[in-house]
Amino acid sequence: MKDLNGKRVLVTGAASGIGLECARSFARRGASLVISDVNAAALEQARADIAATGVQCLALPCDVAREDSVRELAAAVHGTIGALDVLVNNAGVAFLGSFEETPLAEWQRIYAINVLGIVHCIRAFLPSMRAAGGPRKIVNVASAAGFAPMPNMAAYAASKHAVVGLSEVLAMELHETEVSVLVVCPGIINTAIVHVSPTSTSIGPSQKERLQAYYATDGCKPDVVAEDVVRSVERDDAFLYTGPLAKLGCAGMRISRSLARRLAIATARKSGYLPM
Repeated sequence: MKDLNGKRVLVTGAASGIGLECARSFARRGASLVISDVNAAALEQARADIAATGVQCLALPCDVAREDSVRELAAAVHGTIGALDVLVNNAGVAFLGSFEETPLAEWQRIYAINVLGIVHCIRAFLPSMRAAGGPRKIVNVASAAGFAPMPNMAAYAASKHAVVGLSEVLAMELHETEVSVLVVCPGIINTAIVHVSPTSTSIGPSQKERLQAYYATDGCKPDVVAEDVVRSVERDDAFLYTGPLAKLGCAGMRISRSLARRLAIATARKSGYLPM
């Protein structure tokens, strides 16, 4: 898919952060965009910004955690533009806190969006992508935490491990088709997720400030991830490690888990982590 001009691309979680920047990057290549997010107001602003560049951009609010909402999204997309060329499953949420302080409701919320949201979208769009023929791409945004997590992110890391596993199986099952899978593993990315994610009661204001400052100073901007994603789609890559510590963290886990864990704890201390 070296030429993305005119390709039909759907990005979920596209009202802000990595999703919005991915939409902008695809738009710069001339792709026709469908953007989706649960935040309808922010989504409309994103649509206006992208449409102002001269490309087609359709905004359709959707809650990926709800299968019926995704089915409605798919019906609207198929009825308007047909089968997708690229499906970018980006929508995701997080919770910061130790395992013992993570409520069961947060586990359920995170899995509903980060894992089942991807399942819902693939189930809704993959059949038409296969039937349409030609090279097509499913992009699943996981995280470096899916390979090399840090403390205070048990539910988030577990969900991203699940995304990696799901993507691996899907890639194997599709290996004789023209639909391929890209797993995106961003490292430290300075997005709003570190500002809006719920936290446990033990994480006080000073620790939150240190965490946000760490992401602001040591993280990269989401547009870096977005450009890497588009290039990986053009190259038909299977994996993408992007942003600070992504490659190092994932490679470290393969070389020595004990060393990688020590480094992860040391890195987490910089961002305000306090061991129990």
